[in-house]
Amino acid sequence: MNPDLSSVQVRDIGEQGLLERLQRFCPPDIIGDDGAVLATESDKCLIVTTDMLVDGVHFSDVTTSPEDAGWRAAAANLSDLAAMGATPLGITVGLGLPPDITVNWVEGLYRGMTECLSKYHVPIVGGDIVRSPITTLAITAFGQVHPNLIIRRDTAQVGDAIVITGIHGLSRAGLELLLHPEIGQNLKTEAKTALMTAHQRPNPRLDVLPILWEILESQCKIQNLNSKITVTGMDSSDGLADAILRICRASKVGAIIESGQIPLPLAFAGWLTPEKSLEYTLYGGEDFELVLCLPPEPALKLVQQLVTGAAIIGTITPDSTVILHHEQAEIPDQILSFSQGFQHFGQ
Repeated sequence: MNPDLSSVQVRDIGEQGLLERLQRFCPPDIIGDDGAVLATESDKCLIVTTDMLVDGVHFSDVTTSPEDAGWRAAAANLSDLAAMGATPLGITVGLGLPPDITVNWVEGLYRGMTECLSKYHVPIVGGDIVRSPITTLAITAFGQVHPNLIIRRDTAQVGDAIVITGIHGLSRAGLELLLHPEIGQNLKTEAKTALMTAHQRPNPRLDVLPILWEILESQCKIQNLNSKITVTGMDSSDGLADAILRICRASKVGAIIESGQIPLPLAFAGWLTPEKSLEYTLYGGEDFELVLCLPPEPALKLVQQLVTGAAIIGTITPDSTVILHHEQAEIPDQILSFSQGFQHFGQ
C-alpha cells in the first residue's frame, strides 16, 4: 500500500481516474470496449449468475478487510457456478461507492477478488461504477458447462443420497469470533484463526466437479448405462438446511436428515453447546459447500474421494417434509423450515 495515497478519496480522482486504476486488475485485451467478448465452446451452455453484497449486511470494517470482502465476493459467485456444474470464464463487477471512500479501500477490494480468482484462472472482464450512499458490490459471473452435466435443483429422485462436500458452521462461528472476540477465550489460537479464516476467505468447491464427473462416467460404464446419472444440487451459501429445503421444494420431494451423520467442527466441542453447534451447522450460512443428491453408490464413492468433511447426511423421500432425525430416542424428530434460517426481509 502506498502511504502517500492512503487518504486519497474516490472524489479526488473521479470516475475516470478510478477506472484507470482498476483496469490494471483486468486483462488489457478484453477491457476497453462496450462489452467483453468471451469465447465458449460450441457444445457448451453459458451459465450466468449475479450476486450482490452490501456494506453492513454482507461485510463490514469490523469483520472484513477490503481484501477479504473482495475474496468473499468472488468466492460467492464462483460457488454459484460450481453449484451448476460450470467452469468459470470471467466476472464483471458493478460498484456503488460513496465519494469519500478511499482509493486504497477500492484497490484492496480488487486485490482480494483477483487473489481468489487467480486460483481458478478467472479474469475480471468488465463492470461499472456509480455514486452511492452505501458501498454496494454486484458481481455477474459467467461459466460454461456441457448440457448433460448441468446441475439443477429440481431433479432429485426418491432414494437419492444427500451429500455435503464439507463441514458446515465454520463461517458462522468465525463471524461470531470476529464480532465478539471475548467468547473464544477457551479456543486455541490455531482453531480460532481457522474459524475466522473460514468466514473471511471461503473456498468455492470447483475442485469437486472433475472428481464427480469421473465417478459418474466410471459408474455408467460399470452399470452399462446409456443415459447419464442425474445429479441434483446447489451451494450452501444460505445455510445447509436452506439448501436441502430448496432442493426438496424444487424437486417436489422430502428428505430425512440424520443428525448423527452431520459432521461437526472439532473446535465446537467444549466451546458451544450441542444445540448451538447444530444451529450453526444447519443455519449458519456462507460455508459455500455443495449439497448434492445422487444415487447411493456414486455418492459413497464421492465422499470417499473428497475425504475431509464430506458426508452422506440423509436420503430423499416421497414426502413433502424435511425431517431431522436424532439417534437418541428421547429427542423428537424435527421438521426443518425456511423460517428458522436467515431471511433478508424477515422480522
